[in-house]
Amino acid sequence: MSDLEKLTELFKSFPGIGERQARRFVYFLLRKNVTFRTDLSRAIQELTSNIRQCPESFQYFSPKQPDQILSPIMLDENRDITKLVIVERDSDIDSIEKSGAYYGHYFVLDGTVPILEKDPERIIRLGDLLKQIEKRIDGKKLKEIILAFSLTPQGEHTEDIVRNAIINSFNDSVSVSTLGRGLSTGSELEYTDKTTLSNAFENRH
Repeated sequence: MSDLEKLTELFKSFPGIGERQARRFVYFLLRKNVTFRTDLSRAIQELTSNIRQCPESFQYFSPKQPDQILSPIMLDENRDITKLVIVERDSDIDSIEKSGAYYGHYFVLDGTVPILEKDPERIIRLGDLLKQIEKRIDGKKLKEIILAFSLTPQGEHTEDIVRNAIINSFNDSVSVSTLGRGLSTGSELEYTDKTTLSNAFENRH
């Protein structure tokens, strides 16, 4: 495999990127000067060494202090710790934060479960989620869990799995709600505008 083919294959592994788009990325890099490619390479290397993952929310973040373990959101004392939003990926947190509709804590599930998947925990952090919920319930701080998934078949399937796991594990110890009207079928949180997200949070049920 040539260097061009190798880089093309790497780009193809990105979400939503096919063969043609991957090759366009490769040729774009070839047209750029050496400084650009060097800066890009350095940024990727620094991403690996400087970015951490919060052990409680599983959100990626850039620490301000060398010994910082938790994400800035988890360290923010002004946050509403009685609420926990469960999202598919980090980019969903960015969208919700920009909407200004929510100011509590998050948990990143790391994707959705395919319809025919028989072992959800092989795909998502279901076990870690239940541990975090148990920790918060024992501390008598958590009152509401909000399931904020995409309105796609996989998103709705994942919502059912997570809701059932929470109910089976904790009964009525905490309320579970989902985003309400505002999101249309097929919507992904990452690409939803601020107003729609605000309405969805306001009308959650």
